[in-house]
Amino acid sequence: MTTDAAIDSTGTGLDTGAHQHGYISDKDRYLARMKRIEGQARGIAKMIDDEKYCIDILTQVSALTRALQGVATGLLDDHLKHCVLDAAKLGDDAAIAKIQEATDAINRLVRS
Repeated sequence: MTTDAAIDSTGTGLDTGAHQHGYISDKDRYLARMKRIEGQARGIAKMIDDEKYCIDILTQVSALTRALQGVATGLLDDHLKHCVLDAAKLGDDAAIAKIQEATDAINRLVRS
């Protein structure tokens, strides 16, 4: 028997391809932010190559870190509002799995 459905990336349920990730409506905004972050990272590398003052480089590293944290918290917010909420509608097992994913992601963010 053949089916179009496949196990989703977490292995917790079926993915029929109809589900869209929570960030999809803000995809262009996220991509724009990541391009700015990429530019910031290149700027820091150039500062190091140009032997700029270490405190100025650290200031830029701090700004880059905050920018990445902003992307991460935005994605986490989207995950909670969309993926976790959708899983909760499917039932307890799906919701628990998505909540555990979010918890694991938060733990990784806190450790970094």
